[in-house]
Amino acid sequence: MTSTASSTDTRQEQPPQDQQPSWQQRLRRFGYTARPGGDVRDRLVPPYTKPAGRLWTALGVPPTLGERITRWSGWGGPLLVTLLAGVLRFWNLGSPHKVIFDETYYAKDAWALVQRGFEVNWDKAADQQILSSGGDVSVPIEAAYVVHPPVGKYVIGLGELMFGFDPFGWRFMTALLGTLSVLMLCRIGRRLFRSTFLGCLAGALMAVDGLHFVMSRTALLDGVLMFFVVAAFGCLVVDRDRAREKLAAALPVGADGRTLPDAHIAETARLGLRPWRLTAGLMLGLAFATKWNGLYIMAAFCVMAVLWDVGSRRTAGAHSPVRAVVKRDLGWAFLSTVPVALATYLASWTGWFLSPDDGSGGYYRDWAVTDGKDSSWSWLFPDWWRSFWHYENQVYEFHVGLSSPHTYESNPWSWIVAGRPVSFDYDSPAPGTGGCPADAAEKCAREVLALGTPLLWWVGCFALLYVLWRWFFRRDWRAGAIACGIAAGYLPWFFYQERTIFYFYSVVFLPFLCLAVAMLLGALVGPPRAGDTRRVAGATAAGVLTLLIAWNFIYFWPIYTGQAIPIDDWRARMWLDTWV
Repeated sequence: MTSTASSTDTRQEQPPQDQQPSWQQRLRRFGYTARPGGDVRDRLVPPYTKPAGRLWTALGVPPTLGERITRWSGWGGPLLVTLLAGVLRFWNLGSPHKVIFDETYYAKDAWALVQRGFEVNWDKAADQQILSSGGDVSVPIEAAYVVHPPVGKYVIGLGELMFGFDPFGWRFMTALLGTLSVLMLCRIGRRLFRSTFLGCLAGALMAVDGLHFVMSRTALLDGVLMFFVVAAFGCLVVDRDRAREKLAAALPVGADGRTLPDAHIAETARLGLRPWRLTAGLMLGLAFATKWNGLYIMAAFCVMAVLWDVGSRRTAGAHSPVRAVVKRDLGWAFLSTVPVALATYLASWTGWFLSPDDGSGGYYRDWAVTDGKDSSWSWLFPDWWRSFWHYENQVYEFHVGLSSPHTYESNPWSWIVAGRPVSFDYDSPAPGTGGCPADAAEKCAREVLALGTPLLWWVGCFALLYVLWRWFFRRDWRAGAIACGIAAGYLPWFFYQERTIFYFYSVVFLPFLCLAVAMLLGALVGPPRAGDTRRVAGATAAGVLTLLIAWNFIYFWPIYTGQAIPIDDWRARMWLDTWV
């Protein structure tokens, strides 16, 4: 059988039951169980679970072929899930052939960036001119005041350069990154759970989530931010495994062949160059350079990575793992992430920096030589830096003070239950027009609704409670990592409840919600040591729930893709009054 969420328990070794401290005794009533001692290598780097031989026997597959399938499935499974996600996201990508929701800002800003190096003010009629001319429009000269860093717009602009300044062109890169994020989540889930099945399940759940689907087919920044966040998380997970492998290799081996803990080695071993952590710093910088809330995610991920180092050295036998990490790892962990991320952020503004400061460059590029020429800091910092600092300060003031009412704004309390989705586009074609059947009794509805697959999100609420329980009471680092990803993308918005914010911002923590649901479904299936009756019943329940989620996505497909449907069919899909 394939492994489940409970098949690879990586909690640290605990003292015998009768020697446990009182807090552990109290946790027993909530499901805490001490992990017996074992090979330290297996606890530092748990092996991947392989299907049992009886599975291949039941399927009539020769053992040699079964081993080959298992070996290929590590990449074959994720690639098949990714293929499904890609077909869904690229199908009819240019529809609707219009500028929907905030594409009116980011599609044009992206084109200006790749053409001039900074955003410009467009005419109010520019959207229609772009659509009617196939993108053959001149780029204005006057710089525009924008409040988001440039990386996400450069990404969108790359698609425009390759495929044209039209809906397909400006949606291409978000569709590509959305598809690749499914591949990354499959591989991340596989590494977290040591199970190809659960990794592919997590990726498949995200492939059929409506919010991820709509954001992958719309030229907005949040899908790009989500991609870099998932990439950073994946890099840190790989770095964790690589570091633990090095630590395990340095430990002594007993006469029975088992790796033994060693306090001296655990506290003094140097883990060398960690390129995956450097790559994580780059990804976090690109996330921050897409939208500023990437800063919160960077802070949370950096703390998480350091705590992973503490756990690694403790498992290896360190008596003072915190002190060892402070001495051996903390400095390099900081240098590998924070300075790299900040340097990446600054580099993303190169086009603005290189623009002239004579009034023909980027917005505020000339501030230091005009309004700010008498600044008290003018003798210390170069003009380009003072202009940039002033710009960033003005953007900060905008973000914290934004409170303009919007029809589809929502409070973050409602996000986790998909309480207030955002209508990106809505039209009411008359019978016989715009895809509406000629025999329709009323006008049809044609909508692109940024709504997560409801059943997935509602199951996700229970999955979130499960991972919190498993992290706190079962000391499962994987549950803690998933909870960290959700918290980093979700909780900061509670500080800005008076601000104008939207449900689709939650796409950033959606991948971690999918991991949580996969972990919950794995627990439903049960551990490999469970009896056949338990496993069959659990697999049936998990399979039915997964199929219901997939059906739910199919049911809402018309309002994810902007297809014209009879108004009664549209009303039937408005399950909550707040969705209208």
